[in-house]
Amino acid sequence: MTKLSGRASAHGVVAVADLREFFRESIDEAIANQRVSVDAHTTHYVVNVLTLFSRSEEFYEDSGEVYGLKPLAMMLLDATEARSAAERSAVLQRLGDVALFVSGFFADSLAHKLVDLDYYVKMGGTAYGSLSEEIRGTARGRALADVYEELARKFQIVVDVLNEVRDGVQQGSDIDLLRTYEVWLKTGSNRAAALLRQNGIVPMAQPGLRQH
Repeated sequence: MTKLSGRASAHGVVAVADLREFFRESIDEAIANQRVSVDAHTTHYVVNVLTLFSRSEEFYEDSGEVYGLKPLAMMLLDATEARSAAERSAVLQRLGDVALFVSGFFADSLAHKLVDLDYYVKMGGTAYGSLSEEIRGTARGRALADVYEELARKFQIVVDVLNEVRDGVQQGSDIDLLRTYEVWLKTGSNRAAALLRQNGIVPMAQPGLRQH
C-alpha cells in the first residue's frame, strides 16, 4: 500500500513519501470505484503528467516578463503556426496536458469564468486527438499514439477519475451541489450525475447533452 502518513492532516495537507506512487494508487482506486476502463499505458501517462505538473516550474510558463499559464486558445494558435511537426506536436501535447490537469484538479476554479470546464474538456480532447493522428506511424507514435487516442476519446472519464483523486485529498469538503449540477449539465459527467443522485437529486437528460 501507499506510503502516506495519514492521508490528510487537519489542514488538508497530505504527507506523501512517493508522489508518483500516490497518484498511481489513487487513480487505480478511482478507476475501480467508478467502474470505468482506462488502459494501463494511458494511466501511466496520466500519472507522469500529474507528477510533472506537481512542480510549479513545469506547470507554469516563464517568459521572462510573464509567469503563468498561456490561454488554451493561444496554445492552439501556436500549434497552428508551428514551424515544424515536432514543434506542433510539443505544443499540442502541452495543450492537452494542461487542459487535463486543470480540469482534473482545478475545475471548480473555472466556475463563473468566461470559459468553463466544458471548454477545457473539448480543447484537451481535441488536442490529444490531433496529436494522435499527427504522430501515428512515427517511432513516437508507436509508443504513444494509442494513449493520446484514448485520452481524446475518454477525456471526460479521465477528468472524473482525477476529480475523485482531488476530492480524496480534500477529505471532509462539502459537495457544492449547484456546481456539481452545472458540471453535469455542461459535460455530461457520469461522476457528477452519481454525486447528484447520492444527494437525492435525479439529473434529467437534456437534449444534446453528452453522456460519458
